[in-house]
Amino acid sequence: MSISNDSRVEPPVVLVTGAAKRLGREIALACAKAGWRVAVHYRDSEADAIETVAVCAVSMLANSQNHQKFQADLANEAATQSLAAQVIAQMGRLDAVVNSAALFEHDEPKSFSYAAMQKHLASNTGAAILLAQALHEHVKALGRSGAVVNMLDQKLWNQNPDFLSYTLSKAALEAANTMLAIGLAPQVRVVGVAPGLTLTSHMLADEKFQALHKLSPLGRSSTPEDVCAAVLFALTNQSITGTTLLVDGGQHLMKFERDFSLM
Repeated sequence: MSISNDSRVEPPVVLVTGAAKRLGREIALACAKAGWRVAVHYRDSEADAIETVAVCAVSMLANSQNHQKFQADLANEAATQSLAAQVIAQMGRLDAVVNSAALFEHDEPKSFSYAAMQKHLASNTGAAILLAQALHEHVKALGRSGAVVNMLDQKLWNQNPDFLSYTLSKAALEAANTMLAIGLAPQVRVVGVAPGLTLTSHMLADEKFQALHKLSPLGRSSTPEDVCAAVLFALTNQSITGTTLLVDGGQHLMKFERDFSLM
């Protein structure tokens, strides 16, 4: 869908999961600046979600009623199923979903377990599919169109043994892009966005992050601004579905023996 400049037209609503912190927050703010009303999802970080809602309101130059926070544990199927319904009930509509929230816990082939895999698949794969399903039902009933953006990872094209269950869950979601794009057409488009190393974490010192960020054919990996631009492009371009945009400075073209956080 496109964003209308007509003040008489109600702005569309996008649900951004994991929007209280880090990259999800940056995506939420970028959507607000672009004219979307943002449903800010969080699991535990309520204070951060409140702040994100407030900054979205400033970004959109409107009151905070245009943006709201929603709590849900995406590992819980019932909670995930009710999330979209809550957004629709409180915000009046739902036009898009950006699945940014992700469980990211370390395991490797030697420590792999069913429990770790199932936990990652529920949070990172199943929840995204359920939200796409709910969006499809909503827009189809109203005769509208919608879009889903699934946040992936350049690791899928540059694999190593680290974070095995996480990587499996993202690989499953990347495969689901194709199936959802076919199964939910023509009402809903489904696009993946796969960043490279974008933000530092407690596992990386700043100097190490800066050095690793430069390891790409283009001399730098993705920035939050790069990723947000790709997400907005995917949300509004009516001819893209069933594919993934790699936004990583070409890091997927290089071979890394370990995950960035463990290098």
